Amino acid sequence: MEETREVMEALTEAEAPAEETGPEPIPLEETEAWKKAKWYVVHTYSGHENKVKANIEKIVESRGMQDLVLSIVVPTEDRVEIKEGQRKIKTRKMFPGYVIVKMIVTNESWYLVRNTQGVTGFVGHGSEPIPLTDEEVRRMGIEKIHIDLDIEPGDSVKVINGPFESFMGVVEEVNYDKQTMKVRISMFGRDTPVELEFDQIDKL
Repeated sequence: MEETREVMEALTEAEAPAEETGPEPIPLEETEAWKKAKWYVVHTYSGHENKVKANIEKIVESRGMQDLVLSIVVPTEDRVEIKEGQRKIKTRKMFPGYVIVKMIVTNESWYLVRNTQGVTGFVGHGSEPIPLTDEEVRRMGIEKIHIDLDIEPGDSVKVINGPFESFMGVVEEVNYDKQTMKVRISMFGRDTPVELEFDQIDKL
């Protein structure tokens, strides 16, 4: 009897329908809300950037407004420093006193961000926030934007952000699919090959 019961249980488990899994979630960057939203610059008290970011995220979550306020960024950059012959990379805020917010502006979302502790206001005319242009977003490196860049090996470029900012270089290879390139940069009298993304350079 015991053996029969075990066989019946095994058959029942085998016949049980597989647990249904829902559809794969859509990446945030592919949602309609993300495509509709714009990046806005929010002024904060100096030194309060990360705290403001955390406060906005907390309020957005508690009020279920993720479809209006989608992302809050405190842009940082790595800087190469040479001290006593040692090469060190230090991270610092690119825009002290500012936080960048990807949002759809409504009365409710504007009020939420504007009245978050530590925020002094939006950058814009009066109370009306002005969104960043695609070019500004590209230069700030806060979102990957597909760039149609007319560039090929042998072209001269200037690095506009990242650890090698302000360096000049010559393009050696271009990967249009990945939007990256290999650039030969002259550092301290030596040519150094580095890989850069399209949004890190300006063509000269």
